[in-house]
Amino acid sequence: MDPERAKRRQSAKIIISETIMVLAVVITVTMLAFIVSGYWLNSDFKVERNGLLQISSVPTGADIYIDGDSSWLQRTNTSKVLSSGEHSVKLTKDGYDSWQKTINISEGLLYRIHYPRLFLQNRTPESLLDVTGTTLATTSPDHNSLILINSTTEWSFINLDSDEIKPEPIDISQIFSSVSLAPDATTGLFTGTIQDIKWDYDGTHALFKISNTDATEWVLLDVRNPAKSINLTREFGANFNEIQILDNSSNNLLAIRNGNLHKIDVSGKSISAVLAENVTNFDHYNNEIVFSATTTSEAPVNYIGLLKLGDDKITTLEETNSPVLVTLSRFYDDKYITVLSDRLVSLYKKEDFTKIKDFELTFQPTSIKVGHNGEFITMSLGNQIATLDMEAMSVTEWQPSGTRFGWIDNDMVYAVADNSLIVYDFDGYNQRTIASNVSEHFPAAITNNKWLYYFSDNTLIREKITD
Repeated sequence: MDPERAKRRQSAKIIISETIMVLAVVITVTMLAFIVSGYWLNSDFKVERNGLLQISSVPTGADIYIDGDSSWLQRTNTSKVLSSGEHSVKLTKDGYDSWQKTINISEGLLYRIHYPRLFLQNRTPESLLDVTGTTLATTSPDHNSLILINSTTEWSFINLDSDEIKPEPIDISQIFSSVSLAPDATTGLFTGTIQDIKWDYDGTHALFKISNTDATEWVLLDVRNPAKSINLTREFGANFNEIQILDNSSNNLLAIRNGNLHKIDVSGKSISAVLAENVTNFDHYNNEIVFSATTTSEAPVNYIGLLKLGDDKITTLEETNSPVLVTLSRFYDDKYITVLSDRLVSLYKKEDFTKIKDFELTFQPTSIKVGHNGEFITMSLGNQIATLDMEAMSVTEWQPSGTRFGWIDNDMVYAVADNSLIVYDFDGYNQRTIASNVSEHFPAAITNNKWLYYFSDNTLIREKITD
């Protein structure tokens, strides 16, 4: 064979082979890009755009039923491509109760469900501690710390993140002014009325707002080293309207004094100059603060403002007809501002304050709080709740049983009705009764995804809820 002709044939084969390989790569990458974007071939070989469900649970390894169907491949924690539209999701696991919800999958978008909790059945309650004389109890946001409060000057701190439950004394005799001491200052009575308790997230400090016959006092209680606690009202000789903990160390606080917003340096025992005037309420995320205030001009105007600590400049975001309630939160990689004005909830992107959506409620909440990781925002009036689900971008109004509610973990609400402990997902779904003979006026908590704590007949009870 002619060598030149053979060479040309070999070159042609190489060119054709490499072209096929390039086309294969291009086709594969294009198909993967379409799949990642949610496009798929249905059973009729028509292209449709799907969404992705990412689901986990506590405990892991629960069976997943999508629209009633399951397979051995479907276990939490996993991801699954679903057609856009409404789907029913149910989780089951041997020895546990079940969880279910109807969700709406959007084309090309990821829908995360990370909060389902299944409770171990046939549990045995364990009596841990006699709490006779306790008038109030409070748990930290991480649910690892518990303070038992009574009418004396010796309270108790309990670390729930421990197999051994051992109360540690908290001597409040020199911390609170709302104390009536005996002459030797070793015994006495706590005479104040607790109006509010705020914790730092680490559970090392609790901020108390106390009222008595004379005035209102604010105390930052160091629960592990009470001697380092500070009576803020006494230290700064000021009547504060509101105080919030700014960081996890509780070394920095934000406070409204005489209507003006200040920063408090606890270790330096100093208070800053006025950050903003005539502030009615505020919220913060790290060193950024959003607030509702009124101008000091001859014709006062209500407005929403934004400032960053270390920067004296205040950005006016919007004028309002009246003072509003505001929050600043982060969800995924974006920051959001939520504004509650009467019954209207408005959600904005923080970066340029563009409105995302309005939600009209059927009642007028008096409080608004950001939930775990900014995933939901809860507005309440008494035990009426409206939950803004940032994942689903929807608001659910609901009402737990009983006269009060609390958070049993980061994502679940609890209430006590007829001495039964009832839990709900943050949006009111999956109502389940998990314990009986429960004291109504004391908190319940889940710690380490393993233990359930509650009070029953002056006794602290623990149950193991996960194997």
